[in-house]
Amino acid sequence: MTARKPSKRLAEFLPYQLSIASNAVSTRIAEQYRKRFALKTTEWRIMAVLGDSGPTTQRELAQATLMDKVPVNRACKTLESRGLAERKPNSADGRSHLLELTAEGRAVHAGIMPLALKIEEELFSVLTEDERTAMRDMLARLRENAGEFDAESLAD
Repeated sequence: MTARKPSKRLAEFLPYQLSIASNAVSTRIAEQYRKRFALKTTEWRIMAVLGDSGPTTQRELAQATLMDKVPVNRACKTLESRGLAERKPNSADGRSHLLELTAEGRAVHAGIMPLALKIEEELFSVLTEDERTAMRDMLARLRENAGEFDAESLAD
């Protein structure tokens, strides 16, 4: 059974194109870290943020990834149960905890990053360096123009 093609109007709708492109790229990369590291996309996104920013609250993780708090919470619990992340008290706010990568989590993160960058290079090899730079700039401007909102509002 073949999938129906979207209507021309939908196919030319920029938010639809961005979503489809994002899903295709994410799925391509996710295949690799699922096979090699048994991680789901949400788990990897949490690890990527923690690897870049260090100890972070779950609320901050939801905001950084623009994911609803339920999948963030689930991914955090999975990472903790696998020994890839650990929860510590937040001295700045006694009501929340900070999640951070363990030594094993940092090792997995370090193993995935070269793989993700290699796949990124393969996927974007159809663009010149100038086109890549322009695309990054355009995406940043679109994201900024979309405005600020709380990741929790995404669930509605």
